[in-house]
Amino acid sequence: MPNKTIYVSDSDQKIFQRAQELAGGNLSAAIVAALRRYVDVEEGRREGFDEIIVRVGAGNGRKVRFSGVMLAELAITKSGRAELYRVYRTRLGKYALHVERSPDWSIRDPQGKSAGWRGYLGLGDFTYGSTAKDSTIEVVATIDELRDKVPPELFEMVASMGQQPVVEDLDI
Repeated sequence: MPNKTIYVSDSDQKIFQRAQELAGGNLSAAIVAALRRYVDVEEGRREGFDEIIVRVGAGNGRKVRFSGVMLAELAITKSGRAELYRVYRTRLGKYALHVERSPDWSIRDPQGKSAGWRGYLGLGDFTYGSTAKDSTIEVVATIDELRDKVPPELFEMVASMGQQPVVEDLDI
């Protein structure tokens, strides 16, 4: 295996030491992992894709990251809860569906019935509660697989966008 010499400025010594610690003592592995990530992100950008980071799970959940371009989004409100649908085309040509759901609020009177407008105004004795916000991501290979997973109006938006190139080179 060929050797490569990397010159490191004094001001960057601490970051190299920390990278070596995080890589279990193998600085070469840390450098290669960083370079792979850099090359992947930069090649995606040059192809017209963005680095997408979304949250998945209950509450704040965890972050997931991929290269893609957003094709369409749609927000829907349903009695006390909002749902935000976003569809991305990934760098590998698949479709990623990210759905965010707001907390589901409930306002009940002492008999357990929906409090209606009085509850929203705070007129009387009521119990307030909510579920945690949550979000999901699902990846499908084809646009046809997406059809049953999204509202019809969102599918129509995606279908019209899905065939357009991410980057169009103009000879002008």
